[in-house]
Amino acid sequence: MLSGKRILLGVTGGIAAYKAAYLLREYQKAGAVVRVIMTPSATRFIGSETFASLSRHEVAVDVFNENDPGDSWTKHIHWGEWADLFVIAPCTANTLAKIVHGQSDNMLTSTVLAARCPVLICPTMDGEMYESASVTANLKKAKELGFYILEPESGYLASGLEAMGRLPEPGSILSRSAEIIKKHRIQGPLTGKKILVTAGPTREFLDPIRFISNPSSGKMGIAMAEAARSLGGEITLLHGPITVPVPDRLQSEGFTSADELFELIQKHADSDVVIKAAAVSDFKPARRYDQKTKKESAELSIELVKTPDSLAWLGRNKKKGQVLIGFAMETENLLQNAKKKLESKNLDWICANSISEIGSGFNSDNNRIYLLGPDSEHEFSGSKEQVAMQILKMVFES
Repeated sequence: MLSGKRILLGVTGGIAAYKAAYLLREYQKAGAVVRVIMTPSATRFIGSETFASLSRHEVAVDVFNENDPGDSWTKHIHWGEWADLFVIAPCTANTLAKIVHGQSDNMLTSTVLAARCPVLICPTMDGEMYESASVTANLKKAKELGFYILEPESGYLASGLEAMGRLPEPGSILSRSAEIIKKHRIQGPLTGKKILVTAGPTREFLDPIRFISNPSSGKMGIAMAEAARSLGGEITLLHGPITVPVPDRLQSEGFTSADELFELIQKHADSDVVIKAAAVSDFKPARRYDQKTKKESAELSIELVKTPDSLAWLGRNKKKGQVLIGFAMETENLLQNAKKKLESKNLDWICANSISEIGSGFNSDNNRIYLLGPDSEHEFSGSKEQVAMQILKMVFES
């Protein structure tokens, strides 16, 4: 249940902050992707560099970051949208009070307000503090507001006393996290299915400067990924050098060439559904020069060789029950060429569109798609987001 899930780990200023490093590693061992937000006081117990190294991602501490003024003050919005679950462990009495009363005086509490995902609070403090009237009232209020609470464990505390207030063991936190994610996961025809989507162009370099490519922006591929996610799918997006940003909520990996894409396709070949919307170059230069080719010494012809056909490879190695959806961009004989590709590559469906149609194809915000199956044909038009949803609903809900 945690594999591929995006966990936002909030760490506040208690002595148990060091245990959050072990918790992060356990999430990673379970296959989760983790980002960390710390309160300024938490950095007094454990350095942000520790979490940055373990998570392989920057750690958010300050709302206004002098080293990254561009987007640091909106990070709480983007990260709150990115996460599948926000876990605050440990959560001090001070942070609990701020959360309950809607305060947002640091990056962590601001992100709680912006979060679109469930929030799991692990209150951790001295026993007398935990049993105080104000903390008891705040915990009750937090539950009423919809936050999940994982009660602390009893044991030896930093004060030297034996009482309730210890941070639960990582296994307990992971189990509760999995339960919450399962409860809140999007329900749809793709729920529980691994969806692989490719988007954007490839670049086949002749030398360090020049390459063969195409004008694909990646918009259609991202629209397909977003539509699949909204239908419950667990998305992995493989993208080339695209001209549009990848939404933070999509798990993604980048590629440049058709060879690199082929390697990633093989890596994720066990996906339940593959939507191959990338515009892959069919040819690449037979030789790549290490230095820029000078005009005076350049040959006037370039020998080309074929690139790997990852879609054909998927068709030859299709798993039982796997659904393969391809794309065909044509300049002539659109339906005939698309049907030929559908059959020759052993696809279940193919989305055909013509580069010659107005308001369709590369870089456009709109599209006209002919969805072809072995025994059916459908036509959709509108924004790429609308068309993507229409395609997937036809394939998986009809």
